[in-house]
Amino acid sequence: MKKIFILILLAWSSLGWAQKPETLSRVQTAMQSLKADHPRLLLLKGEESLIKKQISNHPEWDNIHQAIIKECDKILAAAPLERIKTGKRLLSVSRECLRRIFQLGYAYRLTGDEKYMKRAEKELLAVCAFSDWNPSHFLDVGEMTMAVAIGYDWLHDVLPESSKATIREAIVKLGIEPSYNPKFGGFVKSDNNWNQVCNAGMIFGVLAIAEHEKELTARVIGRAIESLPIAVVPSYKPDGAYPEGFGYWDYGTTFNVLLLSAVEKALGTDFGLSESPGFLKTAGFYQHLVGPIGMAHNWGDSGLKEGLSPAMFWFADRIKQPSLLLNQKKLMADKSARYVNNRVLPAVLIWGMNTEFDQIKAPEKKVWVGQGPSPVGMMRTSWTDPNAIYVGVKAGSPYVNHAHMDVGSFVLDAQGERWASDFGMQDYNSLETKGVDLWNRKQESQRWQVFRYNNLAHSTLTFDGLLQNVKGYAKIDSWSEDPNNPVIITDISEVYSGQVASAKRGFSIVNGKYTVVRDEVKTLDKPTKMRWNLLTPATVKIIDGKRVELSQNGKKMLLIFDTKSKIEIKTWETKPTHDYDAANPGTAFVGFEAELPANTSAHFNVFFTPVDKVSKVSELSKWKVQ
Repeated sequence: MKKIFILILLAWSSLGWAQKPETLSRVQTAMQSLKADHPRLLLLKGEESLIKKQISNHPEWDNIHQAIIKECDKILAAAPLERIKTGKRLLSVSRECLRRIFQLGYAYRLTGDEKYMKRAEKELLAVCAFSDWNPSHFLDVGEMTMAVAIGYDWLHDVLPESSKATIREAIVKLGIEPSYNPKFGGFVKSDNNWNQVCNAGMIFGVLAIAEHEKELTARVIGRAIESLPIAVVPSYKPDGAYPEGFGYWDYGTTFNVLLLSAVEKALGTDFGLSESPGFLKTAGFYQHLVGPIGMAHNWGDSGLKEGLSPAMFWFADRIKQPSLLLNQKKLMADKSARYVNNRVLPAVLIWGMNTEFDQIKAPEKKVWVGQGPSPVGMMRTSWTDPNAIYVGVKAGSPYVNHAHMDVGSFVLDAQGERWASDFGMQDYNSLETKGVDLWNRKQESQRWQVFRYNNLAHSTLTFDGLLQNVKGYAKIDSWSEDPNNPVIITDISEVYSGQVASAKRGFSIVNGKYTVVRDEVKTLDKPTKMRWNLLTPATVKIIDGKRVELSQNGKKMLLIFDTKSKIEIKTWETKPTHDYDAANPGTAFVGFEAELPANTSAHFNVFFTPVDKVSKVSELSKWKVQ
């Protein structure tokens, strides 16, 4: 232990960070309440009965339970994991280990069948024999440490002493110690998901072995208490809009909640971390990001499809808001068992053990707006009608972690189809192996030459073929929650600084029947060519100089362009030109170009409507907003 403490002091000094004595004192006091027995992580001894009650009362709960048991029976025959990296990452191995151990541990605790314990032990010893857990990409270590900690804690009373000693040593040597190495411990100052994930892994590691490493446990928990707000405060303040988008919300927030749940269960407190501004509001952000057909507003580096989110059950229980689980309840009824790939799936049953299904109703709010680094607004006509209109609007800045040049972009659902879409992310390894300078966010970075990342590939504006300004920023300036005429308006001028004098976009759902997008642009003392772009999965047919027909799956949507400016309706290919870009089959760009004279103002209305009849649109300053 003396060697470890010397390492800790040296590392914190080199990172320019000295732990506050009062923080350490708080943790040491809390540790007097440490659960002496195992299990102490997430699911205490005896709480299995609450899960069993839910399983017997609700077929949705039984679906998940049975899926986990069947998946564990498959894992029994699988070979133990090997230390095989993909590019610079061991992350896929760490994640599979977490998935296997969490589910096998659950299966053992709910059934008592020793075969699941034995298989989990085999996996634990295999990964503990690795030379390292790839600390150069510390997410790998964070997830692996969490996996091993859950296995050690949940199986503690039945694991042989020799195995427990091996696992404890691996948690310290391969997990905790590298986190204090200045080369690898940068996550403690990170303002993104790395902070949340890596701190969660370290917390699980020390809590699992706390009776053997009390002083180290106090140091690691104290570090997290001081470190976590660096990511949490800017990520959720003020409204809960997570800056990295839909997919990374599920990643960062889920591990954040795992951390909170672990310390609260083991020590009886979360040290006030859950009270960070906006944090308890963020489940509303995640819920509203999903449209009526189950597709997400997938801006930035995000996937498109919603899956079971264990964190939503934690939030619903914590703030006593069961309506947050409306979509989750539907997903739980799915018997395809596709959700067994979720590596923290048992947490659904743990955090939902007190959920009353008959209390899950549709949310009252149909409009949600959040500010912060990546402001967004979402509005819909219904929570229960799959044919409802849904519009998601993205503001923010390209400079945010995992962001694209998509300020002003939007997605739109209607008639059970998505008409305005977003490419979302491209696999990182496919770009990194081609030598793309992917993580450099400067204006001239190669990152912005990746096809999916710049404004030309999004449903937004482009002037003279130029990129959006990476340091530009836009908020949601005004909105209305009027159910007959919801409105979202954003001034996106700053991301076009030096290109135009101003650019504003407004979105409205008119009388629940159609959507209008209005742009108001003022030019500088030079003419400019404006491109209005829409990314769509629909088949595009230009009807005339003012109308375009979109069609898919037997349904049709008209685009009606209304402006006093001369426009040329055009289509553009979505086939990229670089060999490192992903293909984009089944998509199209459609929109218009307009030559705007110097020192002039112009406005453009674009209607998404199933019928060729729309109303007059007033200027944005006259829209009724709150």
